[in-house]
Amino acid sequence: MNQYLRTLATGLALTALSATGAYAANLEGTVTSAKGTAGLVVFVTKAPGTFTAPAEHAHVDQKNMKFVPRVLPVVAGATVDFVNSDSVNHNVFSPDNEGYNLGTWSKGEKRSYTFKREGVYTQLCSLHPEMEAFILVLGNPYFAIAAADGHFSIANVPAGHYVLQVWGEKLKGPEKKKTFPVDVTAEGGKTAISL
Repeated sequence: MNQYLRTLATGLALTALSATGAYAANLEGTVTSAKGTAGLVVFVTKAPGTFTAPAEHAHVDQKNMKFVPRVLPVVAGATVDFVNSDSVNHNVFSPDNEGYNLGTWSKGEKRSYTFKREGVYTQLCSLHPEMEAFILVLGNPYFAIAAADGHFSIANVPAGHYVLQVWGEKLKGPEKKKTFPVDVTAEGGKTAISL
């Protein structure tokens, strides 16, 4: 788990307890899909409370002519630093939502962008059209990227009833709209999701 997600998880535990007075626990589960589980993001659609993005920035590297990571979920208001680790110039832009273009820069340099609106932002490089990644901006910090075997763990979810959704670049419209109810107690929650 990278430092951004560890910081987010720690802040979540404190926020969940102070905002709701309820105990927070892990929501565990598995997700299966005929299209594979790589890069699937499982997230709580709505949660009580007001959430602020962590002060620490998330990172996307441009390395070996790829965006790393390819999929990055963040909370609305989060800032992402885009770093160029390649020996060639790169660019970052997105046509999605409000759209942006961070320009072109060389190795060792970085540019930052703050994601204010929820939604999926495709990340592209105008110099290398084969490069593509996705930033999923969510309204709360209760999300996880499924492991290769489909297992996921969403940390510090306050006790309550929630609805889960799954996002993945290979999922089609109806699959992305499917919802999955789940209950979380002080002991946690468990679910199995099949797309």
